[in-house]
Parts: sequence; C-alpha cells; structure tokens
Amino acid sequence: MKSLFVLLLFQVFSQAAQASNDSSNSHLRISLLTVGVGDEIYASFGHTGIRITDSLAHTDIVYNWGTFDGFQEGFEMKFMRGKLLYYASSETWPHFYQTYVQEKRGVEEQVLMLNPAQKQQILDYITNNMKEENKYYKYDFLYDNCATRLRDIFPNTFGPGFHFGTAIPTSKTRTFRDEIDYYLRYLPWERTGIDMLLGSQIDKTMSNEDAMFLPDYLRNGVAGAQVNGKAISSPPLRVLPQDPIPAIPKNIPALVFLLFSALVILGSIIPGLGLIGLITKNILFIVTGLLGFLILFMWIGTDHQACRYNWNVLWALPTNIILPFIKRRKQSRYALLGIFMILVVLALHMFHVQAFPLVEIWPLLLALVFSYGMIYTSLRQPSMTHESAAKN
Repeated sequence: MKSLFVLLLFQVFSQAAQASNDSSNSHLRISLLTVGVGDEIYASFGHTGIRITDSLAHTDIVYNWGTFDGFQEGFEMKFMRGKLLYYASSETWPHFYQTYVQEKRGVEEQVLMLNPAQKQQILDYITNNMKEENKYYKYDFLYDNCATRLRDIFPNTFGPGFHFGTAIPTSKTRTFRDEIDYYLRYLPWERTGIDMLLGSQIDKTMSNEDAMFLPDYLRNGVAGAQVNGKAISSPPLRVLPQDPIPAIPKNIPALVFLLFSALVILGSIIPGLGLIGLITKNILFIVTGLLGFLILFMWIGTDHQACRYNWNVLWALPTNIILPFIKRRKQSRYALLGIFMILVVLALHMFHVQAFPLVEIWPLLLALVFSYGMIYTSLRQPSMTHESAAKN
C-alpha cells in the first residue's frame, strides 16, 4: 500500500513537472514583422524582423539581421566589393516602431501560433545567432540578407516537417531581375544603373524559396507555412499604415540617352555640327569604356554573386576608352568588332540568356553602331578610291 502511494505521488509530481515544462513558454509571443518600402534606395525593398514579447520579464524585443557598421574603416570599399559584414542585432519594440513612424513606412505583424517547444526552439536559435561569434555574416543581396536569414530559421528549427506556403503565385514566372526592376520602378536612374551592373545569373526563374529574399514574399511564405500539417501563422495584421505610394516617374534615363544619341548621330551627318558630333562621339566611347571597366570590376573584383557573368560588357567594351586615341588605321577592324558585339548582345537578349535594359540603352546601342559604321566607312573610303584610281 505504501509503495502504491509513493508511485502515485511520483506520477502526480511527474505530470505536474511536465505540465510546468509545457507551459514554460506560454508567456512568450513570437511574431514576424514586415516593413514596407521607403524613399531611399536602401529602403526600396522593405525590411523584416522577428518580435519576441515576454509577459513575465516585461520585455518586447525585435531582432533583425540587417545591421552594419557604417563608420568602420574602409566601409565604402568593403561595401563596393561585397565584403561588408552585416550582423544580427536587437532593439526594443517602441524604438523599432518609432523609427518607421518617422520614415512613414508601414509595418505588418504575423503572430506565430507555436506550441511551447516550438517557441523554445526559435528562442534558442536566435539566442545562438546573437552570440558575438555567430552574429556576423557576409551580406549578399539575393542569397543571404535580412529576409533569407529569417526565412532559414524555420526549416533549420523545425526540420523536414516544415513547409513554406506559396510565396509567389505558381502561375507567375518571375526572375530576380523582374522583382528588382519592379521594386525600383520609382527610382529610374538607380534601376537602370543596377540593371547594367547585374549579370545573367539574376535572369533565372525564382523558386518559391528564392522569392523570399524579399520581405513581402517571406510574409506570404510564412502566412501559409505548416509544421507537420498544422498552420503556424495568423493572418498579417497591419500595425502601422504605409504612406501613399507615389506615381511612377517618367523614364528620364531613356529620354537623356535618346537626346545624347541624337546629338552623336546628327552631329556626324549635318554640316556645321561636326565639332558637336566629334565631342559627343568621343564622350560616348570614353563613358561606355569606363562603364565596361566598372562591370568587369564588379564581376571579377567583388564577391557580389549577382554581378557575375554580366554580358553588358559586350556593348560597353572597356577598350572603348582608348578608341579615340588609337591610330586611325587600326580603328577599322575594331569598329567591325564593336558592331558584332552589339549583335551578340541582342541575340543573348532574344534567347533569354540575359535581359538587357533595352528600353533605356537602345539609343546608346544605335549611336554606337552608327559611330562604328562611320569609322569603318570613313577609313575604307580612301582605300577604295585609291584602288579605283590605280585601275584607271
């Protein structure tokens, strides 16, 4: 009888301890935060964070993986070369909220419907990430950023039983470049420049997980996510309104390039405008040559994966920078090569190897073909005239 009593007492305490353990994290509330776009280029793609509220400790902390030290030595060159270290950081919810009130950027929140064990798993993962030896990482805009770091928490924490929901409609075939262009539609100069510096790797079709490099698509993927068939997220709730979206501006780069290219062509064929034609043509060659060197540097001299295999270098030939200064007799073959390279660019675009910003750069391509053609014909004409005279 005494043994039975001890056994029953042990079972009661075990159940009580288990119940206590199961409810040990009931005071924790974990949610995903999605921040809307802002006016500056760095804010054009939104932001994301994870919020953990502890009702017992009376803490309300937001964690994010998008922080960097802008005052470190050599910051500009590290950023340019893709070697800048980002890190995980935290701030209080009131500070986080006030930041986006001031920036007039909206915030959405999705409460994660997790059991105590799952909450503990996420808390342990974040706590480990926040350690000094773990919090730094080399930022990559497409493959390793503040959104992908949060995305990876879920499969790394919950294992094979976890599955994201649909981040991007399966009926839509979208590339990384499509999304970048869409988010930069309000910044035409920045969009055009970035399009020129990004290579063919961003023209592949995104997978569902790939799309979650953007906070908006991470929100969508988490909204439909499940662990062992059970949903883990409440619907997104807007906790801060988004400022009205401005009208899409005119495509100023295309207009500027069209005007400049018109000066190159008209200056070469209209009598009296020869000096303008010569100056603008040389500017065209020097600027495209400098652009070509920049493209090569971003491809070879940096760690930016998105800048590799950039075939814009075929029309923005780095050697264009010296074309105005080389001997005229050597310019003829170079001119033919330049025309051929532009034809290759058009073929690569047609066969979807790389999408070029043709809407903006077609006037430049036309001006280059015209200028190469003028060089070739002007150098061939004296030779042809001399041959005719010799025959006569």
